[in-house]
Amino acid sequence: MKMSGGSFDSDKIKAQLKEYEKQINDNNFWNDNKKAQEILQNHNILKDKIEPWENLISKLQDLRELYEIAESEKDIALIDNDINKLKEQYKHLLTLSYFKEDIDIYSAFLTIHSGAGGTEACDWVNMLYRIYLRYSERRGYKTELIDLLEAEGGIKSVTIEIKGEYAYGLLKSEIGIHRLVRISPFDAAKKRHTSFASVFIDPVIDDKIEIIIKPEDIRIDTYRASGAGGQHVNKTSSAVRITHLQTGIVTQSQTDRSQHRNKELAMKVLKSKLYKYYKALEQQKNKSKQEEKKDISWGNQIRSYIFQPYTLVKDHRTKFENPNIISVMDGNIDNFIEEYLKWKNLS
Repeated sequence: MKMSGGSFDSDKIKAQLKEYEKQINDNNFWNDNKKAQEILQNHNILKDKIEPWENLISKLQDLRELYEIAESEKDIALIDNDINKLKEQYKHLLTLSYFKEDIDIYSAFLTIHSGAGGTEACDWVNMLYRIYLRYSERRGYKTELIDLLEAEGGIKSVTIEIKGEYAYGLLKSEIGIHRLVRISPFDAAKKRHTSFASVFIDPVIDDKIEIIIKPEDIRIDTYRASGAGGQHVNKTSSAVRITHLQTGIVTQSQTDRSQHRNKELAMKVLKSKLYKYYKALEQQKNKSKQEEKKDISWGNQIRSYIFQPYTLVKDHRTKFENPNIISVMDGNIDNFIEEYLKWKNLS
């Protein structure tokens, strides 16, 4: 069983599992505890990867038998539900087969910044923010607001943590510039406006990945939450901004009443950004990584959302389109994400 387009090769995985099991059963396996733990971890990762596919094949074989019975009774509709469930399971596993990095399974920090467009751009950030909240809700992900800077007409910038398996791997598809074209509700002349917002995604790093940040490497500033006000923003002087002096990376949190909690959240985001930053530095000589770096730059427009003169959402990388813009604005972006994963895997 080999999945074309994805990164799943069952024969290769089974061979590697046999090799790991041979090492695990060796009498000297635990002589090197660190190496043993690494082998066990890799063994479990591969086992978790192949077992769902074997389960799917087993269900498919059972379904074939049920199909023969249903066909003989001239009532194929009896197994329609089973067929649909199997299709969904296959679709889910196929999506997972496109993930290549270990960190794809992690939760994600999502940040949206307003670009050109003034008040209209701030409203666009608000609209995008809702898209990702609705998407997360549908997938069963939990979200936590980390930082919110309000502005006239909407939001200047917002950072949230999206908690759930593969949140990072899925939402990497959203990194880049999102363009909105519509008749602005803020324009009395009812002219068509174009606005931009940038989306950044970082993996939520757990304790398994060690990121050392010394006190002398950072500057911590506390301040009163700013913005146009609103129930979500903390008004006390407990907001925290952390600057990593060497890289210039800045993270902040102002949503909690506790300065300690805001510092904890800002540091958590900083660790994730530093992980991504240093990983990119290590791979700078790799051409594909250089191209990826270009893909996430401010100047790269990835998707357009057009309300007038027609309705259309178009991804400029995959060329995938959806005329049902209302559905997309309600968080139905799964097709865009799936098409991106296929496109990225083939590019």
